[in-house]
Amino acid sequence: MAELARAVATLRIFGDALDPAEVTRVLGVEPSTAERKGEAIAGRSGHVRVAKTGRWDLRLDERVPGDPDAQVQGLLARIRADIVVWRALASRFDIDLFCGWFMAGGNEGVELSPATLLALGERGIRLGIDLYAPDDD
Repeated sequence: MAELARAVATLRIFGDALDPAEVTRVLGVEPSTAERKGEAIAGRSGHVRVAKTGRWDLRLDERVPGDPDAQVQGLLARIRADIVVWRALASRFDIDLFCGWFMAGGNEGVELSPATLLALGERGIRLGIDLYAPDDD
């Protein structure tokens, strides 16, 4: 199996009652972005929207070539919260690791180790994947 060309990922935590400062405190890491439900958020264009729910995101470093196992291990190295903390968060909020996996050619693939899958599962983190085929242009 040929290796994946590129991988991006974001740890996302959502919930109407989510307080970004609390999540930051218990996980011990600053988010890439965060918002509270009802908060006015100004976009790059100056358009203002109101957050429909609370959100805390941590973008992981892009990997070229793609290496999702290394991304998850890097995430867990940055967030040293124990399983009890993760389970408490997962009982109150929706948590996922949202991944974009990009192919440069056909028949590229990826494997996730049992340790990676276990680490995500123990923490109540769902794995979401968007797959992108190579651009034929």
